[in-house]
Amino acid sequence: MNVHIVSLGCPKNLVDSEVMMAKLVACGYQVCDDPASADLILINTCGFIQSAVEEAIDEILDLSRIKDERSEVILAVTGCLVQRYGDSLIQELPEVDLFIGTEGFDRIVELVAEVRQKKKTILVHEAPRSIMNHQMTRQLSTPSHRAYLKISEGCSNRCTYCMIPSIRGPLRSRTIDDVVAEAVFLSAGGVREITLVGQDLTAYGQDLDDPTSGLENLLTSLLARSNVDWLRLLYLYPNLVSDELLQMMAAEPRLLSYLDIPIQHVSDQVLKRMGRPFDSRLLHSLFERIHSLVPEAAVRTTIMVGFPGETDEDIDKVAEFLRTWRLNHVGIFAYSNEEGCSAYNYKNQCPEEVKQERFRYLMELQAEISLALNQERVGRELPVLVEGISEETELLLEGRTMMQAPDIDGCVYIAEGNCRAGEIVRVRINEAHPYDLVGGIVD
Repeated sequence: MNVHIVSLGCPKNLVDSEVMMAKLVACGYQVCDDPASADLILINTCGFIQSAVEEAIDEILDLSRIKDERSEVILAVTGCLVQRYGDSLIQELPEVDLFIGTEGFDRIVELVAEVRQKKKTILVHEAPRSIMNHQMTRQLSTPSHRAYLKISEGCSNRCTYCMIPSIRGPLRSRTIDDVVAEAVFLSAGGVREITLVGQDLTAYGQDLDDPTSGLENLLTSLLARSNVDWLRLLYLYPNLVSDELLQMMAAEPRLLSYLDIPIQHVSDQVLKRMGRPFDSRLLHSLFERIHSLVPEAAVRTTIMVGFPGETDEDIDKVAEFLRTWRLNHVGIFAYSNEEGCSAYNYKNQCPEEVKQERFRYLMELQAEISLALNQERVGRELPVLVEGISEETELLLEGRTMMQAPDIDGCVYIAEGNCRAGEIVRVRINEAHPYDLVGGIVD
């Protein structure tokens, strides 16, 4: 039997998809790229903002057409969309045979078998409570030289715009030994870059009854007990980034000096309405500490525009912040008013055209900053993890520096020299663009 798997949303979702893939393969399924030849079509969804919901629904409806020609095909939908909307999806999407929320995806094999046997729609919609462990075998869907490693599930922060705690539940951390065991397994299989993921890595261990837990202790154990070449962190909460963590980055080359710190805004009145437990003073202090302790750090953040009550003066503060700190990567997105969030009923909602105007203004500003920073790297030699042949043209190789995270940042196009995917080579940068670099391998 064949299975076609679509994984939408974040890297944390991708890890869940890889667990399901491994379980299906272990019981005889073969993964196929063509959904028309599949006996099982599985869509693992995101669903925490409206655009993600719409993307998931479009994907489900598109792939459900295959059932019109082959009624025996089973269509399974899993993940955040199911956890958020539950029973209502059975009425809205009668084409789907199996719904599994964020709980129960590790039972995918038995649930598919039950659908085939009973010939009826099944919904698994339980309160979030479980967590990954290293015994949950995964079949990597990423290139063999890199992988994501989920160290925690859920989130206990209470930002007024976010559905994650209600969908994914409160913070649940894996033990240090369990995370290390998976890292050792991945690196033994040839993985050279491991990206730690969680909704808030800096909160890791706060839910464990263990005074020796915490992100810094986890990193110490990972570096001492595994031989992974590059260790990357996604995502760090601004008010919990410690000097100890920054000093570790500066001292340990394998712990990449890459900080993904979603700040969302810099205006004090907006941050307060967002329920963020910090103010602009803390943010300026944080980036001053980063520049002082890790001067070579690459920093990524996200900025939300159009939050209820946001003014032009608030956007001016964001622009000034970006000019001051010249961050490497900035993702900007418009606020989505999600029913179920505290901010849903806030007054002074921003019109869509205002959101888009502010989005374009900050994107253009950041593009100038990113280009200037990349131009400063022309003539330098940088270590690059090679991904393989470029998706743009077979005439180029493609890779990433330590300052570029997979799938979200730019890349390095390698126009001179040859090597294999998964190698870390030195590349002299010859050309810069706002998001990408161009160079050649140094012998």
